[in-house]
Amino acid sequence: MFKGSIVALITPFKKNQLDEENYSNLIHHHIKNGTTGIVPAGTTGESPTLNNEEHIKVIEIAVKECNGKIPVIAGTGSNSTEEAVELSKHAEKVGANGLLVVTPYYNKPTQEGLYQHYKKINDNVGLPIIIYNIPSRSVIDMSVDTMSKLYELKNIIGVKDATGDLSRVDQQLKSMGKDFLQLTGEDGNALEFNKRGGNGCISVTANVAAKLCSDFQSASLSFEDNEEQAKAKKIDLILAPLHKALFIESNPSPVKYAASLLSLSSDEVRLPLVKVKEETKILIKEALKVAKLL
Repeated sequence: MFKGSIVALITPFKKNQLDEENYSNLIHHHIKNGTTGIVPAGTTGESPTLNNEEHIKVIEIAVKECNGKIPVIAGTGSNSTEEAVELSKHAEKVGANGLLVVTPYYNKPTQEGLYQHYKKINDNVGLPIIIYNIPSRSVIDMSVDTMSKLYELKNIIGVKDATGDLSRVDQQLKSMGKDFLQLTGEDGNALEFNKRGGNGCISVTANVAAKLCSDFQSASLSFEDNEEQAKAKKIDLILAPLHKALFIESNPSPVKYAASLLSLSSDEVRLPLVKVKEETKILIKEALKVAKLL
């Protein structure tokens, strides 16, 4: 169910308020352009500065607008286990298809703490759970051993790997097998990630290059077709400058600026994030032009 180009959807704001109409329009834009899944309330959706009501709302809107056409993987992680449980239970109640749960940030739990955190969520819901391992933001790195232990639980199905370490794909494949879902959180390594046994990407770039990212993933996952593999390499080269430009400053400020240039969303972000600098704007524009999006 969960593979290919899954977008880590931005949350559009208007005068610091959730722009529900724009959010709905973005979802239909992705459905139209081949995106294979929606992640509301992830890091790119500015989950740290969404209040509880907004967090719940964006998940509800995503479920309603997707209407079964593509799956919704709700971002329900928190550094409070109880809050993560409550968000996860609500996402299940409103009809989400899966959960993306980030490793608890700031608390710095041990590997046993990580195991107990995910087990508590697992024991309280019936939805598939994808571990979101992103040491650069959460400070902790879930070990392959801990992940393997969690995979024995009924709802843990895979990982969004944002370690940037491609050897982890091999390690996780060896430890958990090919049925363990592996999605990269790094657009820039998606080609090699899939080649090593990955299943797709939870993508930032897809926010502004939905069709290209969808075509890329479809081609790169066609392992036995040389023509499709060549197509994937070609698209990867086209998108490479954009992947880089969208992380010059803290995500999602750059991708929101890019979205504003394409009339997809405003570039408004919430403090402590700020809009990108003028020199960054130039590089984002150039990258969009290379990809023939602007």
